[in-house]
Amino acid sequence: MDRLKDKVAIVTGAGQGIGRGIARRFAAEGARLVVAELRTSSGEAVAAELEGELKAEAIFVRTDVGQKPDVAAMVDATLKRFGRVDILVNNAWGGGTVSRLERKTDEDMEHGLRVGFHAVFWAMQAVFPHMRDQGGGRIVNLCSLNGVNAHMFTAEYNSAKEAVRALTRTAAREWAKHNILANVICPAAASPAYVAFAQAAPENAAEMLKQNPMGRMGDPELDIGGVALFLASDDSRYVTGNTIFADGGSHINGVQWAPELP
Repeated sequence: MDRLKDKVAIVTGAGQGIGRGIARRFAAEGARLVVAELRTSSGEAVAAELEGELKAEAIFVRTDVGQKPDVAAMVDATLKRFGRVDILVNNAWGGGTVSRLERKTDEDMEHGLRVGFHAVFWAMQAVFPHMRDQGGGRIVNLCSLNGVNAHMFTAEYNSAKEAVRALTRTAAREWAKHNILANVICPAAASPAYVAFAQAAPENAAEMLKQNPMGRMGDPELDIGGVALFLASDDSRYVTGNTIFADGGSHINGVQWAPELP
């Protein structure tokens, strides 16, 4: 307990799924939380949950990460309320299309890169001077096996997530001298998006689980949140520029999602 005592963490997309799981794990360890979420209802609910159930200090900041002014306002609100920012978790994703590469439109790709890559870039730039001036910080970016293994039909998502991995390594190299550590998690978790997919395509979901060495999807709080906690805490004080696969070993097998599309 208290591994993040008095630390201030921003978690984007914290209104559900992996973001919520990470926020809960941080709150249980003493962090003060900024729940940066597009949906007001879920964002307010999670902030109330963190305060009521876990006795953490938490605020909700409505944030559309695809809009640069919103990302800047998110950091400004954090500083106004808490006076510092120690941890940034870039988790939010704005949804994409499922279609063959030759049918992707410019709008599809631009949307994916805006919410999946530029949003992360903007947030990292916004927190940098504050982390630098206070003597350090932690950046945890959520990426995906979709990009690593080139899963089919999600080109904009894959491209954005692999770009974030390159961005993270670059930040790790350039910002190490400021004690700002930047790492990536590639998770496999039972998020609401996965649950919806499993309900819509149960045969594909079952096949994916067969390819997972542990035979299950991760729990957002217990399995993914614990890895994020490690990267956010002093336990990882000498770890930067890494990609950690919190996926039950799926990356070993190269799990592929290969539905039939016309």
